[in-house]
Amino acid sequence: MKTNSNYDVIIIGAGAAGLSAALMLGRSLRSTLVLDTGTPRNRFAAGIHGVLGNDGTAPEDFLARGRSEVAGYGVQFGTAAAATVVATDAGITVTDTQGRRHAARRLVAATGISDELPPLPGLAAGWGTDVLHCPYCHGWEVRGQRLGILATSPMALHQAQLIRQWSDDVVLFSAGAGPIDDALATTLASRDVVIDNRQVTGILRNDAGALTGVRMVDGGQRNLDALFTAGELHPQDAYLDGLGLTREQTPCGSFIAAGPTGKTSHPRIWAAGNLVAPMANVPMSMSAGTMAGSMVNMDLVTEDFNHAAQQVHAA
Repeated sequence: MKTNSNYDVIIIGAGAAGLSAALMLGRSLRSTLVLDTGTPRNRFAAGIHGVLGNDGTAPEDFLARGRSEVAGYGVQFGTAAAATVVATDAGITVTDTQGRRHAARRLVAATGISDELPPLPGLAAGWGTDVLHCPYCHGWEVRGQRLGILATSPMALHQAQLIRQWSDDVVLFSAGAGPIDDALATTLASRDVVIDNRQVTGILRNDAGALTGVRMVDGGQRNLDALFTAGELHPQDAYLDGLGLTREQTPCGSFIAAGPTGKTSHPRIWAAGNLVAPMANVPMSMSAGTMAGSMVNMDLVTEDFNHAAQQVHAA
């Protein structure tokens, strides 16, 4: 198969991290290709929050503006996903899902994660609106309301304490977290967090589709205005499987290991955003992408000087 294009850098993923890396590389006069399918993790939310200057901006508007800014520096975009990546001493080759091959000197992986929600009837319909995961992203919008936490792991016990900051009407549905020890139960009760250990079997919604509560296994129900939960997180990194990149076990699962600059165990590959930092929000991912893009450029600068020096010595 013929290689269709050659670049200094290929970036896979055009979310906050990928676009931030692309911005740095474009401004550094690096030929750059960004591959992305246009399905960001936060597409279900009405707005992004905690992003200075863009608080409340719709995710699609935020990313469209970012793509426009990045394109102004000559960065190119492709709409296919990456299927495979091959890395050799000569460089990187990415084959996309449309069968095209692209070559580059460096790669930045920024494809993020996906959320596998508990298989509870009615839950997915409210994801990003009244079924939520991050109080820093959505807590202000539901402040003072009746809030529930649907536990899917012991981490929900921490989540319950955190969400209490936004409301004094909080109930933890603890069945998914396992037994709660007496000391922690006392801690939660000290700030009036209610623990309900019954199994939740369904989500209640009104005729307009808004969440009104949850149904319990015994037929009872609890009235709520919003429900926090944590899905199982899946890093979107299958296209990197053949590279043998070092991974690390985190509380959220197995993720590719990356250093402070985003560099992975392969000298030509960087990674940024939720792909390697599952708890990062939009500004954190932007920062990581900015760092990765800058460091990739510096790595190429060093390589260019080393190559030039070798040519001089050879002459």
